[in-house]
Amino acid sequence: MALRLIQRFPLLEQFRIQRYPRVGLVRTTRALTTSSEGQPSCVACPRGSVGGCIQRKGCKKLHSGFEVRSLVTIVREPSFVASSSVGLHRDSGPRFRLSQLRRPTAEEEQAFQQHLERCSSSLQVFPLLRTVEMMSDTMAAAVLHRVADLEQKENGLKDPTVLESAELRALCFQLQQDSGWLTDGGLVSALLACTRLFLDPSSTLMVRLVSESKERLAKGQMSVGQLCTLGLAMLAMEGPGSLMIKQVMEQMQKQKPDQWRLAELSAAYRFLQEAMLEDGKYRDLLNAMHTHAVTVTSHMDAPAVSCVLGALASLNQKQAKPLVGLNQKQAKPLVINLCKQAARHVPHFADHQLTIVLGALIHFGHSNHNFVEAMEKHVPTMAFTSHPETLTRVMQFFGRRNILSPTVMDAVAESFVYRADDYHTSQVARQIMAFGKLGYRPPNAGELFEKVETILHTRFSEFQPRALLNLLHSCTLVESFPVNFAPKVFSSYFLQQLQAQGTGIDSFIMAQLVQLYMTLKLECPSYEGPRLDPKYRISSFLMPGRSLETPVDIHLYNCVKHGLGDLFGDHSYFEEKVLTPYCYTLEVEIKLDEEGYVVPATSNDVSKRIALCIDGQNRFTSNTRQLLGKEAIKQRHLRLLGYEVVQIPYYELEELKTKASVVQYLHQKIFPHTFRLSW
Repeated sequence: MALRLIQRFPLLEQFRIQRYPRVGLVRTTRALTTSSEGQPSCVACPRGSVGGCIQRKGCKKLHSGFEVRSLVTIVREPSFVASSSVGLHRDSGPRFRLSQLRRPTAEEEQAFQQHLERCSSSLQVFPLLRTVEMMSDTMAAAVLHRVADLEQKENGLKDPTVLESAELRALCFQLQQDSGWLTDGGLVSALLACTRLFLDPSSTLMVRLVSESKERLAKGQMSVGQLCTLGLAMLAMEGPGSLMIKQVMEQMQKQKPDQWRLAELSAAYRFLQEAMLEDGKYRDLLNAMHTHAVTVTSHMDAPAVSCVLGALASLNQKQAKPLVGLNQKQAKPLVINLCKQAARHVPHFADHQLTIVLGALIHFGHSNHNFVEAMEKHVPTMAFTSHPETLTRVMQFFGRRNILSPTVMDAVAESFVYRADDYHTSQVARQIMAFGKLGYRPPNAGELFEKVETILHTRFSEFQPRALLNLLHSCTLVESFPVNFAPKVFSSYFLQQLQAQGTGIDSFIMAQLVQLYMTLKLECPSYEGPRLDPKYRISSFLMPGRSLETPVDIHLYNCVKHGLGDLFGDHSYFEEKVLTPYCYTLEVEIKLDEEGYVVPATSNDVSKRIALCIDGQNRFTSNTRQLLGKEAIKQRHLRLLGYEVVQIPYYELEELKTKASVVQYLHQKIFPHTFRLSW
């Protein structure tokens, strides 16, 4: 898997040197042979420079059977071998050595890690290496990981030339030569870092690290965290069919999750999330992990909460394929506990961690009041500085959960005006979709949609067809009408693009096209653009699954129907579930003659039509009494089509306790200016 994806950079391939066997207790220093320019040189290559060998994907002479060595090994005086560390010589450039005299303390390693995290580019990492008096193998691995963090992109490095730096080459050389001295943790961490740097798996460095890891794995003494790190490295190199991954899983199954530390539990979830495991084979291990995780959730920090939530969502998605079976009875309380803990950590999540948390909560369809409150406090502070995808996921979370928070949406709307040029077109569309879904126009709606129009003018061709349709349709839900772009949407070229994308033009997309066209005709009388091709027309907006109308609440519907029967004395004076010629479905339609009297539903002598909209709780935002965008546009269109719309909201019906009160309520709602006679 990864071998096909990895862009191979044969760093250190030239260092094919046989390591001397360890004889006695010695302290060794190894110095790279240096060219006249001060760069490491390859004595086997006519070009001289090791960099030249790398550019040519390895020196041919070093790949031959001749044992030509490109470095000098100097044996110094004996010393006591206590631990594995890598040291730097300030006075002679980037040369590394194994020093057994003193291993850095935990405080020194922590301070070094903090310096690494403050580096914002690889060019800042390399000078840092020259300031270190002593470096352990775990510190060396941390350097490689930090470079990977800063340079890694989807299928390669942003700047592959970083692998040519003298500091990085010397560091990797020492790891190669002294792989046998590395601690288990330093060994597997270095191996994983090398895969993240897309180093050639066939290079001497990688071969030695893998070989040493295989030997250590066979001893069965690695910790859970080290097993997971090794598993991730082999997954990147060999894919899920790796024999070493199977050995890793066999050893993990022998462990007892209830005895794992939090760091080990997080590492296990991260590894299982990435691995493509056989269906049900490791279900017992997962269930044991869930059981233990529920008991320790309250002790998890922000990275752990993000890691476990992300893993749960990923494993749950794999279940449908099917792959790993996820015990929902155990996963659900874990998700609930993690959401509670996430509420405490909202201000402390890094952007990528918060993105994962929100994505998982969207997937599981879960939120709680404390988490929403924490987000309302946090979003205004990060709206202008957070990563665009994080802010987009915030909007998706509130939109998917039907939570209307003016505090959050106003902050996002304000930042959108200033930051939208930095957003990907998909992010632009998803943010506006949330406004449309919730039917919310922020105070700066004029500036917001003016910015949207500017983006459409300048970047129209960058939008994917479905994203563009979602964006324009969402604008209409909040009464912002894309008149200038509708002709392009209804063109045969754009419709062909829609047809070619994904699953083609399904019934929901056709419903969006019809409603968009209807909106322009009803609300923009000046529109004289192209018509929507009749072959894309539909008969109803109410469809199974995704729909532009919300099905009526049956309990409320029956309550109103019986009340109308008592009010009119006969059910023939109203019609139920009427499909209009305009694709909208009416729960109840009442017809009046010219004098305002109710006539039978079958009568053709109709002067006025009343549409009753029986709006259940699922037609409103979850925390307010504001209609969702798709319900608001329906009622707006019905009025423009000549209907008198009478809204029957759930919160008014729920207050009525008797049949008589229901009849009186309906009379006052439908005929507010008349007294009931004996009809």
